[in-house]
Amino acid sequence: MSDTYGIGGTEVKIDANEAFADIPRNRTLLVEQLTHDPAIKPVVQTGLKTIEEVFEHFGPQVEVEFEDADGVGKKELLKFGNLGDFGAKGITRQSDFLKDLATEKDQYVKIIKQLKTNKILKTAIADPEAKKALLDAIRALLTEIEENK
Repeated sequence: MSDTYGIGGTEVKIDANEAFADIPRNRTLLVEQLTHDPAIKPVVQTGLKTIEEVFEHFGPQVEVEFEDADGVGKKELLKFGNLGDFGAKGITRQSDFLKDLATEKDQYVKIIKQLKTNKILKTAIADPEAKKALLDAIRALLTEIEENK
């Protein structure tokens, strides 16, 4: 008999495969269209064993146009080499436009944190005269930065 048994107080059958299903040797990987343009002629591609091989073979990419706050458009080509490239971090990593937006967002978060936690700044904003002086100083800095570009 091919069953394996272990002996305890009573005879207990050992079944290590209880939670696992056997995976058949002949697997088929189905792939969705990952390109903007439809295939000219459907092709059955064999021999690709991993998702990375599929991405490498087909080289999915898409051209995206972003628009900034001024309405100026900027085109960028996004390429996908693995499933991680479809997430927010993967797309941002390859887009200069999105990197700039992420940096800007981080700066705003830091400013908000300072506004919430910096007692001196909170006091300055609460006093109308101090607030005006602070805004004048910020405007002067902005003017100096713009002039030195």
